[in-house]
Amino acid sequence: MSSTEIGYIKRDLPDKLKTLGVILLAAGAVLGLLGFLIDPQRAVFSYLAAFLFLVSIGIGSLFLVALEYAAGADWSTPFRRVSEFFSAVIPFLLLLIIPLLFNMHNLFSWTHKNIVDGSELLKGKTSYLNIPFFVARSIGVIFIWWIFYFFIIKNSRMQDTSKDQALTGKNIKISSGFMPVFALSITVIAFDWLMSLEPSWFSTIFGVYFFAGTIWCALAALTLTVVLLNENGFLHSKITTDHYYTLGVLMFAFTAFWGYIAFSQYLLTWYADIPDETIWFMHRWVGGWKVISILIVLTHFVVPFFYLLSYKSKTNAKKLKFIAVWIMCSHFLDIYWMVMPSMNLNGFQYSFSWMDIVYPVAAVGFVILLFKSLSKKYNLLPVGDPKLKRGLDFHL
Repeated sequence: MSSTEIGYIKRDLPDKLKTLGVILLAAGAVLGLLGFLIDPQRAVFSYLAAFLFLVSIGIGSLFLVALEYAAGADWSTPFRRVSEFFSAVIPFLLLLIIPLLFNMHNLFSWTHKNIVDGSELLKGKTSYLNIPFFVARSIGVIFIWWIFYFFIIKNSRMQDTSKDQALTGKNIKISSGFMPVFALSITVIAFDWLMSLEPSWFSTIFGVYFFAGTIWCALAALTLTVVLLNENGFLHSKITTDHYYTLGVLMFAFTAFWGYIAFSQYLLTWYADIPDETIWFMHRWVGGWKVISILIVLTHFVVPFFYLLSYKSKTNAKKLKFIAVWIMCSHFLDIYWMVMPSMNLNGFQYSFSWMDIVYPVAAVGFVILLFKSLSKKYNLLPVGDPKLKRGLDFHL
């Protein structure tokens, strides 16, 4: 079927979207560069939080694309292309990680020989926590993500013109292979770029914790964009509240899943009461960090859980847009809470800086520009996908 037969007419997104992206990216980049010149240590910690937020958007969106193929889902096909556009962040991570790799001494205590020599615990971790292996792991993981991204997205876009159903079969196989790779690789990123900020601490559930927040954030980005595009006539008239409801259910499910994992991690740490495990939480329970720790519970779990309980909240466009923005902000706050206390291991007093804002602002501008650029080149609907009609006809 052609795009006309499906009822989809490609339209360019408004130019004001590009203007907004340019303003946010330019302002954030200029001020961010200034931050590295004024206070490199503070800047690199703030930059790391924004970088991991982009990781969540990029790899979380690719996971949603792969999940649709692997599960054979129909309902999400009409807006899979939105997640594909967001996953285009992945190739750029190879460039965006460079400032972090050149500032590892400002981030990680285990890169300082005198600190490692004074700790038997850190000496025992040197086979894993050493700069060459760390850099190789980080670049290797992103490169592997890029390989999967390249083939999955290439097949999806080719199908727009070729209508070849065999491409769906290929993507099902690639996506099935991606799942275990994703589980391992996102754990590596969580361990390396978050947990090793305080290398004496460890948690076997931490990778799952970061995974839960990542997919939650990617779902929120998808939901917000789908609702905005559909309200303005850029998708398809057959996308209804039934589709919205399913997105709302998934956000609710990952709210509960994150809460379960976060509570499990805390409960096991509290119950065991081992100093090497409790120290990470203790660092986040002093000074102003205590307030932020409580905020995490409220914003990341309590508010979205009860907000998304009702049927109406999962089908009302205005309510979905609000909670989607709330979720993305909450996820960034969670990353910020995981990263920033490690900056000052002597006092652990919370201190806000303008640099904490400029890097996420630049990240948002970058994503907006990338999405606008891709939407101009490619259809917002995968018009060649054989599942598209069933997805558009989806009803609960």
